[in-house]
Amino acid sequence: MWWRVPRSEFNRCKGAKNRRSLHALVHAGREPGILAYVDGVPAMWCAVSPREELPALERSRILARVDDAPVWSIVCFFVAPRFRGQGLTVPLIEAAVAHAVARGARIVEAYPVEPHGKMPAAFAWTGLASAFRAAGFVEVERRSPTRPIMRRTVKGHRR
Repeated sequence: MWWRVPRSEFNRCKGAKNRRSLHALVHAGREPGILAYVDGVPAMWCAVSPREELPALERSRILARVDDAPVWSIVCFFVAPRFRGQGLTVPLIEAAVAHAVARGARIVEAYPVEPHGKMPAAFAWTGLASAFRAAGFVEVERRSPTRPIMRRTVKGHRR
């Protein structure tokens, strides 16, 4: 819910209230992201949706829109601790792109971190730039040393 509501609301609703809000989105037929399973066990989550559904992203100066192209945005990940370090993030990104494309996306955008040195997993919740590069994304803008804006354009679509 970090990107979906104003910061004050997110902070006021930390924990159970934000979880209920996310459940309500799903039960209303919205698809705020995808789940990935390993051997039938839920292992990973990736939030992906049209950028317009993410008002906190729209308010960000560092991650402001690059242009007026309609984009879908990959904004966060969660990988269960036992599945970390197994190279599963790139396939999850690929699945998020496929999910967005199946719903009409032509450009998928991401806002990963590009750390200088080792970074604890808890701080990499928007993904690492290296994983997005491996999934075919290219940097299109950088307004902060550690926060590139990256895109992957679907074949046959130029902008």
